[in-house]
Amino acid sequence: MEKGLKLSKRDRIAIWFRSMFIQGSWNYERMQNGGWAFSMIPAIKRLYKTKEDRSAALQRHLEFFNTHPYVASPIIGVTLALEEERANGAPVDDKAIQGVKVGMMGPLAGIGDPLFWFTVKPILGALAASLAMSGNILGPILYFVLWNLIRMGFMWYTQELGYKAGSKITDDLSGGLLQDITKGASILGMFILGALINRWVAISFTPTVSEIKLDEGAYIDWENLPSGAEGIRTALEQQAAGRSLSEYKVTTLQDNLNDLSPGLAALALTLLCMWLLRKKVSPIIMILGLFVLGIVFHVIGLM
Repeated sequence: MEKGLKLSKRDRIAIWFRSMFIQGSWNYERMQNGGWAFSMIPAIKRLYKTKEDRSAALQRHLEFFNTHPYVASPIIGVTLALEEERANGAPVDDKAIQGVKVGMMGPLAGIGDPLFWFTVKPILGALAASLAMSGNILGPILYFVLWNLIRMGFMWYTQELGYKAGSKITDDLSGGLLQDITKGASILGMFILGALINRWVAISFTPTVSEIKLDEGAYIDWENLPSGAEGIRTALEQQAAGRSLSEYKVTTLQDNLNDLSPGLAALALTLLCMWLLRKKVSPIIMILGLFVLGIVFHVIGLM
C-alpha cells in the first residue's frame, strides 16, 4: 500500500523526547496512560487532520497502559507504525492497537527491571562510587553522563526498531498477520497476568476449622527446656526433628483452601475485578471497596 501520510524523523524524535516523561502523570486508575498519550501527540497531529479524528486518536491512547518506562519505546514504535497504516486507510482498528500494546507491555516490563535497575544501574553506580570515594569528581559526572547516554540511546533505537518492525507487520494485513500478532500478544499478556496473580495477590482466611491436641513428645515442651542458649539450641533441634511449636495443631480455613487449590482465592478476586471492569465499574471505586472490605474482614476475624 502506498503511503500518503508518513511520520518524519523529526516527528519520531519529538515522540522519543516526550516518552521520557511517560511517568509524569502516573495515576492509580490507568497508570501511564497520560504520559503515553502525551508522547503520541506529534504523531496524532501529523497523521490526522480533523478535530474529530485527532480527538478519537487521543481518546484511543488514554486507555490503560503500564510497563517499565524505558521499554515502552519499542511498543511506541510499533504503535506509531500501526497508526500510520490506519491513517493511510489500512483496516487497523482500536482493538488491534490496544491488543498489541497490552500484549507487549507485560513481557517487556519483566525485562526492563532486571536489565536497568538490577544490572546497568548497579554497575555504573559501583564504578562512579569507587571514583567518588577516592576524591575524584569524575565519579558523579561519569554516572550521570553514562546513565543518560545508555537510557536515551536505548529508548531511541528500540523505538526505531519497533517502528520498522511494525511497518513490516502491517504489510500483510490482507493475510491476517496483524490479527495473528494481536491474538498472540493478547494470549501472552493473559499468560503473564496469570503467572503474576499468585505473586502479587495475597489473601489469607484466618478462621479456625479444627484444633487438635497433640500427644506428648509431638511438640516442644517449652517449660522443661534448659535455660539460656542451651534451651534455644534444644528447641531448634526439636523443631528440626519435626516437633510442633505448640501442643495444638490448628487448621485454618486458608490451610484447607491451600490443600484444595493454592491461590484459588487470589484468582477468584482477580476474576471478580476483571468482571467489574467489564461492567464499567471505576477502578478507583474498586480500590476503595477492597480497602474497606479488607479492614472490615480483619476486624471481624475473617482475614
